[in-house]
Amino acid sequence: MLQGKLDVFFEGKPGYDILLEQSYADLKGRLCTMGLSNRKVCIVTDTNVAKYHLDDVVKCIEGAVGKVVTFSFAAGEERKNLDTVQTLYAFLIEEGFDRGDVLAALGGGVVGDLTGFAAATYLRGIRFFQLPTSLLAMVDSSIGGKTGVDFKAYKNMVGAFYMPQFVYMNITALKTLPEREYRSGFGEIIKHGLIKDRELYNWLDRNRKGLLGLSPELVTEMVYRSLLVKKMVVERDPKEKGERSLLNFGHTLGHAVEKLKGFSLLHGECVSLGMAAALQISVRRGNLEAEETEGILQTLSSFGLPVITEGLKASDLVKVAMKDKKMDAGQIRFILLRTVGEAYADMTVTQKEMEQAAEFLLGGGNL
Repeated sequence: MLQGKLDVFFEGKPGYDILLEQSYADLKGRLCTMGLSNRKVCIVTDTNVAKYHLDDVVKCIEGAVGKVVTFSFAAGEERKNLDTVQTLYAFLIEEGFDRGDVLAALGGGVVGDLTGFAAATYLRGIRFFQLPTSLLAMVDSSIGGKTGVDFKAYKNMVGAFYMPQFVYMNITALKTLPEREYRSGFGEIIKHGLIKDRELYNWLDRNRKGLLGLSPELVTEMVYRSLLVKKMVVERDPKEKGERSLLNFGHTLGHAVEKLKGFSLLHGECVSLGMAAALQISVRRGNLEAEETEGILQTLSSFGLPVITEGLKASDLVKVAMKDKKMDAGQIRFILLRTVGEAYADMTVTQKEMEQAAEFLLGGGNL
């Protein structure tokens, strides 16, 4: 499978499509269908991605739109904030962007989330489309309509549900990722298998060598299969009122690690750590056998993802986690596993249980 297409529905109606391609060659044709010959497109990207992909994308879409402008900001999670959004607003105003014009998010999750939020709020909403370039963005952040920015180091605390016009994935863009960035994406993919698809989880384990070696066929199949899981969940629960919360497996304590580490760890790495902590609670509650859990931890490690970290205090992790946006009436909504492929939301996880789990991911105990 070298390419594919998925249609995503929103509240029971056709929403947008996801295109899996091997280049940007078909992007112009996709834009020609949108009637943009007299409209402006602003490509929003970061300084890292711009070096590899910006010129190619500009060349591919110039003939399909009236004018192309670019906005680039310094790469890094620390730039995913309202200050960067305000700078983008000012740029769009100066360039005369109106409600008929379009934004394009070219980059990883930071670029996609920030651009989507800007599109949702500029002039009360203008169109945008996603061009994800990282594995993490392809399988997670570019899908589902969640947009947002961090606020005072609290991750994604300000945002909106806002759907793109389409998502165009050039799978070959993954070849430009640093190895650590590529491996980080497996945190979310393995998560999809753990919460909803045991066969995907087993398939990842069987094909690890080819996936880490960037086999085009295997990588495209992996992205497609992972997208099927997220598509199913977000279509059933587009506004995260129930089932979609399962996608937060590993995120409760993972986000806390991300913040307290000053974003020195990548998002997928923090999700892996958060999953390790959640697995510890699942074992203590009798859902999982210790042997099965050890196998999951070994799988995470085999993809280059961490399952323990250091330099933090368990009490600090829990304190930050209790301020997470996943709180509900003062109680954390914690995602646990019953078994591989079956996750559930639990509102009864105690502070003591979280502290024990935090001690585990800090290397302070056995399953």
